[in-house]
Amino acid sequence: MAFDIERYLNVRSAYDASIGPDGEVAFLMDTTGVPQVWTLDSPGTWPEQRTFGDERVTFVDFSPTRSEFVFGTDEGGNERTQFHRYDLDSGALDSLTEFPEAKHRWGGWSHDGERFAFAANRRDRSVFDVYVQGRETTGEEADLIHEGEGWLTVGGFAPADDRLLVSEAHSSFDQDLYVLDLDSGEFEHVTPHEGSVRYGSANWGPEGEALYLATDTGSDTLSLCRLDLGSQEVETIVDDEWNVGGITLDEDTNRMVYTRNVDGYTDLTVAELGGETDLRELPDPDLPTGVAGGVSFDTDGTRFAITATGRRANANVYVIDAETGETRQWTRAPTAGIPTEGFVEPELLRYESFDGREIPAFFSLPASGANASEGEDGTTPVIVDIHGGPESQRRPSFAALTQYFLDRGFAVFEPNVRGSSGYGKTYTHLDDVGKRMGSVADIEAGVNWLQDHPAVDPDRIAAMGGSYGGFMVLAALTEYPDLWAAGVDIVGIADFTTFLENTGSWRRELREAEYGSLEDDRDFLESVSPLGSIERVEAPLFVLHGENDPRVPVSEARQVAEKAEATGVPVETLFFADEGHGFSKLENRIEAYTEIADFLDDHV
Repeated sequence: MAFDIERYLNVRSAYDASIGPDGEVAFLMDTTGVPQVWTLDSPGTWPEQRTFGDERVTFVDFSPTRSEFVFGTDEGGNERTQFHRYDLDSGALDSLTEFPEAKHRWGGWSHDGERFAFAANRRDRSVFDVYVQGRETTGEEADLIHEGEGWLTVGGFAPADDRLLVSEAHSSFDQDLYVLDLDSGEFEHVTPHEGSVRYGSANWGPEGEALYLATDTGSDTLSLCRLDLGSQEVETIVDDEWNVGGITLDEDTNRMVYTRNVDGYTDLTVAELGGETDLRELPDPDLPTGVAGGVSFDTDGTRFAITATGRRANANVYVIDAETGETRQWTRAPTAGIPTEGFVEPELLRYESFDGREIPAFFSLPASGANASEGEDGTTPVIVDIHGGPESQRRPSFAALTQYFLDRGFAVFEPNVRGSSGYGKTYTHLDDVGKRMGSVADIEAGVNWLQDHPAVDPDRIAAMGGSYGGFMVLAALTEYPDLWAAGVDIVGIADFTTFLENTGSWRRELREAEYGSLEDDRDFLESVSPLGSIERVEAPLFVLHGENDPRVPVSEARQVAEKAEATGVPVETLFFADEGHGFSKLENRIEAYTEIADFLDDHV
């Protein structure tokens, strides 16, 4: 049975859980059309909605000592997150920040629950400073602890609440860590290095003497390591051919949860730290096959909450006993009455690109309907769905839109072209600056693979992508115009020079590290920008964007649509006044993806 797109977009997600001191679980769920905070005090019961805004909630974090939590909201997708405190006993709601023009980045509670830390660009929109604020004070009373010079993020209070861990990002694949003393203001650099090195998912050690983190120093992939703060020596605990991802350490019990990204799938390990670098593995939890993360331990470290999702399982919150591995699903986010057995699991494959490199991809064929995979009669249309980033990765999490298109008879091809994360830093850097178009050539190679597949109609292949994936769509349409039946550009980059000139000032330096700088690489940036060769496009084009996008300004969409239309390309556009970098409101998602589906039906 086929379901309409509105049914699919009403499949709900429950995620980003936090366990309170009384065992209550707070989490985000999009039942009302935008993510709001809900709570549960036992698994499988009906949750209680706690926030009721028209705008999305971006995070929730329970106090470690009180029945209250802090949550964040922005307005119209502008990403200028503001903080609010909610008291579960009284229902009182207090605004904690009163700087609507500034972007606030949550840094966590102190262990006594009296203060919280964050980074914000209040003083200068292009840099982030570090603040500490009392739980009952407003933003005007926050203490400015350190003035930053770049993109700072607070990683949490030390066990004694006397220091903060601070990360500075120079690019997506080059970070530094600092320890900020709250009394003296000393800002100690603890990760001096040369070249690009990642230091991510850092946790304070039990006594505050070390950090446990994921780093690729001296390695192609991220390893689980211990950084001694006294000697600054790094000792490897878990080294693997795959990246170690999220790491969460409970300081009181020495229990640790860490994940490995194995070809996009999450491999999760629960362990106990014995000594500085010895791990005793604990029983594995029972989670859906797919992607899992967002670990939150309870106050005594006996249980932790995690979000898990797969291609056949929408996102839900699970609570796991750390010692036994007993797993219980706490939330029951509905699937809008669509049977989960009808959802399609993708095939993980690799295809050869222009230089002989193997490119990983997920490929899904429709399981039923007019273009069922069992026919393999060369009539199946395909959507090549290209992820953003570019330092990102398509992973096998639940995607309602993908399942909708499969139900409609489309196949879906999701390549992780060179430049994607998850396969080591060498692979990730294969598209840096002057090597940009190699990733576009990987798309051509993927289409060549599709054209040889017995189920695929080679004349009905469309490209779709968002953000950097939108650039990839436009570039593929201009570089290889004869391959495509249609293209869908969602909040995409059309011209790297205008994008870098107009993106949020706090992002420009990070993006220039990936794409090239306006000062040194302008000619190259212009040469690889699809806008400069848009007259080569032959396929119909659909351009969608949010007016409040702080990352890729809406001007990118307007200029490419106008120029493409002027050259005779059939162009459709859709702009949302109350959205930013993507579409978060249900009514807008329904409108956007209904029109995308109609566009693809018409042209593919």
